[in-house]
Amino acid sequence: GVAKLCSQGANFLLRMRSLMILARLLDPKDFGLVGMVTAVICIFNVFKDFGLSSAAVQRTTVTEEQSSTLFWVNVLVGVVLGLLALALAPIVAAFYHESRLLGVTAVLATAFFFNAASVQHTALLERQMRFTTLSIIDIVSLVVSSAIGIAMATHGFGYWALVVTSTVTPLVYTICVWLTTGWVPGRPRRNVGIGSMIRFGGTLTLNGVVMYVASNFEKVLLGRFWGVDALGIYGRAYQLINIPTDNLNSSAGGVAFAAMSRLQGEPNRLKSYFLKGYSLVLSLTVPIMFTCALFADDMILVFLGPKWKSAAVVFRLLAPTTLAFAILNPLGWLLNSLGMVGRGLKIALVLGPVMVAGYVMGLPYGPKGVSFAYSSVMMLCVIPLVAW
Repeated sequence: GVAKLCSQGANFLLRMRSLMILARLLDPKDFGLVGMVTAVICIFNVFKDFGLSSAAVQRTTVTEEQSSTLFWVNVLVGVVLGLLALALAPIVAAFYHESRLLGVTAVLATAFFFNAASVQHTALLERQMRFTTLSIIDIVSLVVSSAIGIAMATHGFGYWALVVTSTVTPLVYTICVWLTTGWVPGRPRRNVGIGSMIRFGGTLTLNGVVMYVASNFEKVLLGRFWGVDALGIYGRAYQLINIPTDNLNSSAGGVAFAAMSRLQGEPNRLKSYFLKGYSLVLSLTVPIMFTCALFADDMILVFLGPKWKSAAVVFRLLAPTTLAFAILNPLGWLLNSLGMVGRGLKIALVLGPVMVAGYVMGLPYGPKGVSFAYSSVMMLCVIPLVAW
């Protein structure tokens, strides 16, 4: 767990460095243009493994035949999602009244296949508790994609630098996990006992869909009614506020879920492990939240540059969401490791519509209004959801 956290720290620094450089090389409209597409088609990322990687990790034992069959299911899902994203390209362009989105959507659609081809290899490494290896692979894929994106931005490719970066990352990651595991999937087979795993994964995926829509619908609204500049400003503030907490939750959550899944039959050890992880996440998140709220102007100036100063107020207003998700996300690890994905879905079906209602109320006031509404809703929902 410590090694995973250290590796994620390096990942965080690389992502911040990449963001700082690209923010200075590109304009808000470039980020806003790509953000229009990702806010719509990246909902398909929730389906990229159909929850089957988590299902494979959560199960006590998984056979070779099951892993191979799950791999081919994932590949099929990835191909279908890529084709759906491609079919959506003209609709996305028409919705935003922006013809450039046609090519952007078509290129980003290829990432779904690359992601699908790595799912079971990643699950294999997680079952083996090789989290440091996975973190190193994350870093390698990020370094390669960031270098390509920065080079393209330097040579005047504009928003295409962001598009290619988003595509190269999953490609490099997939190549690395295949080389690391050395596992070559066999033929898919019937009647190998994956029915319960598909049900588990399906429920988890539906949960992810609801929360993805709830967490990204404000970007669709801002892009449609306030334009690329407003979305670019909001999107960079949103990304910056989420980078540290995303890395923290990713590092702690990956280890906690795999470990607690192995401890399902030992409730005392599971409880102790969960509470220690929960305490760690909260103790690290609270200072991050206060730092972001108190020093928003300075952080925007340092990390994004002077042309992004209007993002500071959005960044400050979004700061409370980091604490809300630090409180709520670990409860998801616990529910999923115990196989209680149904309860998690019910919680998402209540929280999601409440979040969307908040965005709608804040929309007339632009990015600032949406940011304030988002944070207010999340903080008001924390205690009822924990009690549930």
